[in-house]
Amino acid sequence: MLELYYWPTPNGKKVSILLEELGVPYVLKPVHIARGDQFHPDFLKISPNNRMPALVDTAPRSGVEPVTIFESGAIMMYLAETAGRFWPQELHKKYQVVQWVMWQMANQGPKFGEQGHFTRAAQTPANGDLTYALRRFGDEVHRLYGVMNLGLYQERYLAAGEYTIADMICYPWAAGWKLRGVDLDEFPNVKRWLAEIGERPAVRRGMATGAELAEDPETLSEEEKTRRQKLLTNQRATPIPKEWMKAG
Repeated sequence: MLELYYWPTPNGKKVSILLEELGVPYVLKPVHIARGDQFHPDFLKISPNNRMPALVDTAPRSGVEPVTIFESGAIMMYLAETAGRFWPQELHKKYQVVQWVMWQMANQGPKFGEQGHFTRAAQTPANGDLTYALRRFGDEVHRLYGVMNLGLYQERYLAAGEYTIADMICYPWAAGWKLRGVDLDEFPNVKRWLAEIGERPAVRRGMATGAELAEDPETLSEEEKTRRQKLLTNQRATPIPKEWMKAG
């Protein structure tokens, strides 16, 4: 059985889209990242980066021991490879896909995430003048939509001439163009691609996965808001959990 440790963010939705496309059964394991579930000692054994998504394959084809994977790109490669779908293995096509998966992990996700972080931070005057950060990451987001627009020039899909995990991993972040302040008409190839990918039934299901988990911030007490702010802001290294040392 596949266990997906998940919260409905673009990073989580990459994997839920692939699982829905594959049509394989899986169990959703919510990781409430606003509450701090990602720091629980049990979850850190699966994802020492204290980030979701993470995957546990409790019955892998290749052996008895469960396979645990963190980082969405690695998860998607594993699922596609074991299923034999959405990741062609002919050398040229394989690495066309890999380069876009790496691009997403190293560029699109981090830069889009930083833009969102500084946009939220700028709403608090105590954080000071964030004009440079806003411009820097706003420009990067614009540049990265341009990268996709170049890659999709006269191409239906991002890689290998077919629908692959490269499209699935890039779609959830790219689909949030309105929140990014992007004029999609500047990027007609991306606009066409987003429209086509977004019409796929499995993509719609994957994007909707976990919608019921949404939380109304207004229901939180001031004490809980303060606790979360301290826990989630300016994170530094997580020490070895005491529970691990007791067990070891």
